[in-house]
Amino acid sequence: MKSPWTVILCAAVIVTLAMGVRQSFGLFLPQMSMALDIGRSSFGLALAIQNLVFGLVQPFVGALADKHGAGRVTLVGALLYAAGLIAASAATDAVGIHLSLGLMVGLAMAGCTFTVTMGAVGRVVPAEKRSMAFGIVTAGGSVGQFLVVPGAQALLAEFGYRMAFVVLAGLIATIAAFAMGVAGRPGGHAGTEPHQTVRQALAEASGQRSFWLLNAGYFVCGFHVAFIATHFPAYLNDKGLGIGIGATALALIGLFNILGSYVFGVAGDRLRKHHVLAGLYTARSVLIALFLILPLSPATALGFAAIMGFLWLGTVPLTNGLVSQIFGVRHLSMLGGIVFMSHQIGSFFGAWASGYMYDLSGSYDFAWGVSIALGLFAALIHLPIRDAPMARLQPA
Repeated sequence: MKSPWTVILCAAVIVTLAMGVRQSFGLFLPQMSMALDIGRSSFGLALAIQNLVFGLVQPFVGALADKHGAGRVTLVGALLYAAGLIAASAATDAVGIHLSLGLMVGLAMAGCTFTVTMGAVGRVVPAEKRSMAFGIVTAGGSVGQFLVVPGAQALLAEFGYRMAFVVLAGLIATIAAFAMGVAGRPGGHAGTEPHQTVRQALAEASGQRSFWLLNAGYFVCGFHVAFIATHFPAYLNDKGLGIGIGATALALIGLFNILGSYVFGVAGDRLRKHHVLAGLYTARSVLIALFLILPLSPATALGFAAIMGFLWLGTVPLTNGLVSQIFGVRHLSMLGGIVFMSHQIGSFFGAWASGYMYDLSGSYDFAWGVSIALGLFAALIHLPIRDAPMARLQPA
């Protein structure tokens, strides 16, 4: 079995590259909308399809990783991701964007991001340190956002979106080398748990109210993240701050989430995870409300981005930590994939519905209001979650 730190670091690099490129897609909206003569709802629909496909196939991809190992699944995902970016560079209309950035990249993301990599990490890290390890991998997504988003903006400004996609495809292809670090037959701590079939795992989880509450909460996280990542740069540009401030804001979100992911990961090992999640969602709603109340300026936009960045993906180590804590790690990628599917359904509406409402009203006000209400809803539903391990996992 590989060293836990080898698996953790390789998983973090994989997520760094995969999520870093993905978080830059919002920067492409203004240029591609003009070049292809498509509305913001059409571009938003492409990312919404991506998020939805990403989520719908994640449980099945997770089950494959549980059975055959994360390395093979990650390799296939990386190659498909690169192909999708190349196809996006050659697209000539909205349909081409929907098939490339939407369908192909959505399928690819399921194989080389959080759920598959965290399944590999969860099996080599002891339970008392698992949330922190998940936080380190999650932080990788933010390192990528901080490093890749400014680079993507520079490529867009210098070469245009078509060449930018080609260069980013080459970057994604390097994930194949790091897939070896998470490769290997599933085992580790999963081998210490009582045997359980896939059907038994699904029946057990589906019968637990806490599992469905986690799904509902993660839907809200998906809405928040997709709405801000897809539309925040355009929102700031509409308000006269320029697309450059939007790129800086996305980079700041990534920078501050490096710290936030680690802090919330450590907190998950020391405090009750569902209580921390309730506090996190409440803080998001309060932050959005304050942002809308205060006069908009570069300072308030970047301040909002920094604080939202701290809260950005802190949900990931906490939610995956709860799934592993309650149900074990034998089927972690599959069960985590089901919860993540709910996240991506929320992402679909965050990306598409926000753009649709903008096209109807010329404003993002409705989307901001929905974001506040959903955050408060998520905070409330996390409070009654039961975080005790299932009886089969407890000592006799």
